[in-house]
Amino acid sequence: MRSSITKFIVGGSVLGLILLAVPSEAQPPGNKGFGKGKNDPAMTADMEGFHYLLEHRKDIKRTVKEIEGGVETTTESTVAEVTGKIQEHVAAMHKRVKSGSGIHLRDPLFAEIFKHYDKIEMVIEKTEKGVRVKETSKDEYVAKLIRAHAEVVSKFIENGHEEARKNHPVLVAPKK
Repeated sequence: MRSSITKFIVGGSVLGLILLAVPSEAQPPGNKGFGKGKNDPAMTADMEGFHYLLEHRKDIKRTVKEIEGGVETTTESTVAEVTGKIQEHVAAMHKRVKSGSGIHLRDPLFAEIFKHYDKIEMVIEKTEKGVRVKETSKDEYVAKLIRAHAEVVSKFIENGHEEARKNHPVLVAPKK
């Protein structure tokens, strides 16, 4: 089956592209681009998709390859329903990033990535079994955030809900 390629240059990481939609009630008030909290009607659907993927994580295979300025990730499943959920989740996360609706902001790493969403370029390729994503930045600090985020998403798949409940450290931003 041929894969379709869609290029998205967005104002941010699809933040989790795979497995990220853990809700945060501790969203900073009044900060543009940090979600809509309880007034965000898509949050429930995104949470349900995320939890589904965590529950079916044993059916998911993910690879991460460092590339110049970021990562290339491939997340797939041989189970058709899981494949569909992976693809739906990526689309939902892309929409969130484009609209500035931050998620999982109680986790310092995710909050930091959303602060720099305008410095991230993404290319998303739908595959027969999931998605391939190239996520990069010309900003060296943001590229490091992208790599750290990819590592955490892989840990979500490895460790499930236990990992999703953790906070992940932020890299120290360079002084300007």
